[in-house]
Amino acid sequence: MTSTLSSPTLSSRTQPSRSHRPDRSARHTAAHLPTRLRPADLLRITDQGVADVLDRRYDHLLPTTWDPVERWSTRLESDDDLDLWLISWTPDRSTHLHDHAGSLGALTVLSGALREYRWTGDDLALRILSAGDQAAFPLGWVHDVQHHGSIPPARGLTAPTGDAPVATSSGPTLSVHAYSPPLTAMSFYEVTDGGALRRTRTELTDDPE
Repeated sequence: MTSTLSSPTLSSRTQPSRSHRPDRSARHTAAHLPTRLRPADLLRITDQGVADVLDRRYDHLLPTTWDPVERWSTRLESDDDLDLWLISWTPDRSTHLHDHAGSLGALTVLSGALREYRWTGDDLALRILSAGDQAAFPLGWVHDVQHHGSIPPARGLTAPTGDAPVATSSGPTLSVHAYSPPLTAMSFYEVTDGGALRRTRTELTDDPE
C-alpha cells in the first residue's frame, strides 16, 4: 500500500469482543427489533472493526492508492445478522438524505472527520464526527453523511453552537459501518420549501450509505 493509516486515540474506549452476540440480559429490550443486535452491539462491532483495520487484518481488501475523487467501500465481514463495511469519503460527494429501511446501523470514524445532517422532525441538525467518534442509527433515522467541510449546509439546517475545524490529515477519511440485519433497501428524501420531509424514491440495494 502507498497509503498509511494512523491510529486515532482509542485508549479511552474499552476494546469490545469480536463476538456479534448481544448480552443475554438485554435480549428482552431488543425483542421488538428486526435483529437480535442492539445499537450498542453495533457500536462495539464498528469499534472493533476500526481496531482490526488499524491492526492490518484487512490489508488484503484495501486499495493500493486511495481515490481522491470518488467514494470507495469494501465489505469487511458478512453473515445473516450483520454486514460490516469500510468506507472512504471524498470532498464534494454526498450520500443525500436517506434511511436504512428495516436495518439498524452504526459507525465509528477511523480517520478524518464527517458531517452528518439528521432530520429531527422539524429541520436538519448538524453534528461533526471526528476520528474515534461513533454514531448509531435506529429505525427511521434519516440523514446525509459527507466528508467534513466538503458541501455547503443543506436547506433547513440547524447549525450546532461552534464547529470543529476541517480535518487536515494527509491520509484518507475512513469510517467503519455496521448494518443489522444486512442492508437491503434505502429510501431517499428531500426537505420541501414548506420545511417538511418528502420521500423521493426507494431503492433496493446492499451497498452502504
